[in-house]
Amino acid sequence: MAGKGYIETERQCRNLVEDAKNGIFKPVYLLMGAEPYYPDLVCDAILSHALQEWERDFNETVCYGADVDADTVITAARRFPMMAERQVVVVKEAQAMKSLEELAVYCQNPLDSTILVLLMRGASADKRKALYKSVLKNGVVVESNPLKDYEMAGWIVSYYSDRGLRIDPEAAALLGEFAGTDLSKIAVETDKLLKNLPEGSASVTVEDIESNVGISRQFSIFELTRELSYKNAGKALRIAAHIGETPRFAMPMAVSALFLHFYRILKYEALLMKDPRPAADLKARILGVSPYFMREYDAAVAAYPMKKCMAVISLLNDYDFKGKGGETGETEPGDLLVELITKILNI
Repeated sequence: MAGKGYIETERQCRNLVEDAKNGIFKPVYLLMGAEPYYPDLVCDAILSHALQEWERDFNETVCYGADVDADTVITAARRFPMMAERQVVVVKEAQAMKSLEELAVYCQNPLDSTILVLLMRGASADKRKALYKSVLKNGVVVESNPLKDYEMAGWIVSYYSDRGLRIDPEAAALLGEFAGTDLSKIAVETDKLLKNLPEGSASVTVEDIESNVGISRQFSIFELTRELSYKNAGKALRIAAHIGETPRFAMPMAVSALFLHFYRILKYEALLMKDPRPAADLKARILGVSPYFMREYDAAVAAYPMKKCMAVISLLNDYDFKGKGGETGETEPGDLLVELITKILNI
């Protein structure tokens, strides 16, 4: 499941989107954070619902931080709407404004007839300074931080549930592998998927993800870690060879995924040392996976007892260095992955 902070961000943004649909707005919004999905979602909702189509020409101003200064934005925000109840001023890429902090003067006493949106992409305002404090007092601050890798499957399940769909745990894991922690990418791929699902579909399977998103479970890191868990050497090496030949292959990303898998195995072993028979939901929660995958982790702890698991993690550290260009000579990244998997299997 997603962390508590992210659940709160999701709930806050969902409420803000509903407010926008119902015509309820604050005079100023500061939308910020390293993960742009939720700030973009709120900004788009405001632009979609604050004005009627015929009101936009005179009452909607969208500019970019690199092209404006604080005086220009404040002048625009202090105008009164023309033949409309309100006007909207949006500053996208607001972090690029050299005089961004000077907007605090306006935000301390904003006009009720203006909706000022400051959208910071991949950045956050300084919480110690006046701009952040004045928006927090008189408007809304949304801070959206990235999910951890292990939280993605849970977020995807929740995201699909909100759309009235059940997604299989394997399908969620596969989609998470494809998109990483890029929530916007998942949203785009989901929109494409929904257009191709048969009418009335209530669930999404691995096959749906494979055929509509363009990723094959058979040759994915997700499937590679599974075969390693069961020590199926032949399949693991075939998958590694195929992954290494794909155009988008990057050794650091592969090592990162493998490290997460073996780190979970190590955590599970530590848990079992404290409690040889922990409850199933506790095991899944501590590992940050669906209970569906616990059978695989039961096999993995048998195949890689703690000493071997630590040896694999040490090996992954070495290959992380090699994958980033250290002491590999002329070895191709794909060959490096096969070499790594061979060594893991022989530990």
